[in-house]
Amino acid sequence: MSSLFTTATSDFVQKGFELSISYFGAFWQVLLLATFAVGAVLAFSKYGRVRLGNASKPEMSYFRWAAIVITSGLGAGAIFWAAAEPMYYFIDVPPTMDSSIKDSSTAAIPAAMAQSFTSWGFTAWAVYGAVSGIIIMYAHYNKGMKMRPRTILYPVFGEKIEHTKTGSMIDVFCILGAVAGTIGTIGFFGFQFSYWLHSIFGIPDNIITQVLSVAGLMVIVSISATTGIDKGIQFLSKLNIWLAIALAVFILLIGPGSFIIDTFISSYGTYITNFLEISTFRGDNQWAGAWMLFFFGWFIGYGPLMAMLVARVSKGRTIREIFILVSVVAAVVSHFWFSILGGSGLFYESKNNGSISDPLSENGLPAAVISIATQLPLGNVLVIALLILTLIFVITTADTMSYSISMSVTGEGDPPKIIRLFWVAIMGVISIILINIGEGSISAIQSFIIVTAVPISIIMLPVVWTAPKIAHKLAVEQNIVTTQSTDTVDDTDNLIKKSTTQHTEDNKH
Repeated sequence: MSSLFTTATSDFVQKGFELSISYFGAFWQVLLLATFAVGAVLAFSKYGRVRLGNASKPEMSYFRWAAIVITSGLGAGAIFWAAAEPMYYFIDVPPTMDSSIKDSSTAAIPAAMAQSFTSWGFTAWAVYGAVSGIIIMYAHYNKGMKMRPRTILYPVFGEKIEHTKTGSMIDVFCILGAVAGTIGTIGFFGFQFSYWLHSIFGIPDNIITQVLSVAGLMVIVSISATTGIDKGIQFLSKLNIWLAIALAVFILLIGPGSFIIDTFISSYGTYITNFLEISTFRGDNQWAGAWMLFFFGWFIGYGPLMAMLVARVSKGRTIREIFILVSVVAAVVSHFWFSILGGSGLFYESKNNGSISDPLSENGLPAAVISIATQLPLGNVLVIALLILTLIFVITTADTMSYSISMSVTGEGDPPKIIRLFWVAIMGVISIILINIGEGSISAIQSFIIVTAVPISIIMLPVVWTAPKIAHKLAVEQNIVTTQSTDTVDDTDNLIKKSTTQHTEDNKH
């Protein structure tokens, strides 16, 4: 229906987007901070030693585990936004920063990078399962519940959440958010990849190239989807990491390496020093909605399904290991990569005004990537390498999301191949339909994930106080805590029983 009434659908989504930012923006900021704070307290206390997944040791090596989590969370944003976001903030300094900082000035460099760090920062990554993963893993591995988004609310509703309409609605909201985000990413890739092919090889940038780009992408995703996590996703994730490392080392050694390192360190100083002030900025709702809150809503929209993926690959890991990887290591890796690609752009822009910002303004995100790459030694080779890296990142995103969506639908940790292929096909077909409608339809579907972030953020709120209860219960079972304090943290199962009884009493009255 939305493909038949594109204008009305776009207007509806845009209105929903604006209302979501206006009424829930502040809530999202607090939710992200609270999630990160709770995760940090658990991780660096005695509860950090709690081992999750009902296993005595991890199922996969640290490198494979980290590769899956980081590449799945970054996605294509690792290329497009890493190049463009710092540049946008450099030429138009965010209102979160000191008002005395002038646009495109030397002082604007750490300000621009610090704002980018916030968008992909510790608090944003925390909603990707650093805390909610504790509940999902306990409900699935210890209580035998199916691997679905609704298990996030297991401590509130108990096992009955698995068989209620409320549980089904929770799954629908979470799946919609992930599907919309992934379709938007695939469709956006079609437009951007076509532009890249035209810029590099002279291939016509038209709808045929765009559709063929998406079709080719989905064929590769389908092949990977049939192999599951142990082969396809692991292989793609490791390939992503090694290629990104190779490119990073190349740019550091051959490009403006000293500038990049100096920028990373000074920007981190700005980011950490102004962490709370930036994270809680409420002065310009229009700007925040277009930038910081947009990214926060995007992370929240993907949150439950990313948490499921984290729960699936983290069996045998401790609370401390999961929090440090998901919320700290992944964020720092993101920041350093942004400093390498985005920092190079800032270096060349500061030397030659307009060399990066003009292509970005005229032709969008991929133009910024190409402009940065071509100014480096062996620029033409680097452009192709970044093109390949982007392709692999998008394939990994589509593959992991089709896997997580399939888990949500079937409730199985290893969903059938046919279900995974079905979701790959669905997302590919819808992306092609949207490409035929026009680029505005892709923008609308990308905005839709922000609308879905509203119910998802409400679903994820109880995690802040229920995850510590689960952690305490497991700590007692694993003899990490010898005495159970009924005053501060009650037994989780008793809490669920009391909650259920209370609901029944209230209904009677």
